[in-house]
Amino acid sequence: MTTSANIIYTELTPQYFKQVIKLGNKVHGDGYLTQEKLTDWTARGISKKINCGFVAIAKFGAKEELVGFRITFAAEHWQVDEWCSPKLWKIAEDKCCYFKCNTVDESYRGFGIGKKLLQLSSQAAKKQGAQAGIAHLWKQSPNNSAVAYFTHCGGELVKSHPDKWNEESKQGYNCILCGHDCHCEAAEMIIRFK
Repeated sequence: MTTSANIIYTELTPQYFKQVIKLGNKVHGDGYLTQEKLTDWTARGISKKINCGFVAIAKFGAKEELVGFRITFAAEHWQVDEWCSPKLWKIAEDKCCYFKCNTVDESYRGFGIGKKLLQLSSQAAKKQGAQAGIAHLWKQSPNNSAVAYFTHCGGELVKSHPDKWNEESKQGYNCILCGHDCHCEAAEMIIRFK
């Protein structure tokens, strides 16, 4: 990242969808994000007129580039599934938001952008009434950096889930490591809000 870049954080809105889809598919693999998915996911982050989704924009003078985003579902806008362990959370299910996706362009990693996006999202979810946030972190990220970053931000491991994204890979998601037969492992983690 060039030191002359100024990073601006703002709510995720439809004006950023094209850039978010492009970055999401570049980082996570083709088919990870579509217009339909992103429209749904963004709507799930809004509750009490508060938006939990955020983007990071690098500004170089008059030029702007989307370099990161965070998608979070409000506590009442997602359902616990077979990949969740609510008995281990020690917080009521309806008081937990879901950290769906955090993505930062490779050339902008290591500068605190992911952490800042998570902080903004957590603050918004807390205003919505959430007491904690649940996430499934990609354990096969380079050097397991996703789990390391989330742990550094206060995340606690709940349980590991092999093959978490296998069904999605068979329905069009092309994992950057496994292709259309993903066997990557997810770390179910929780961050408790203070």
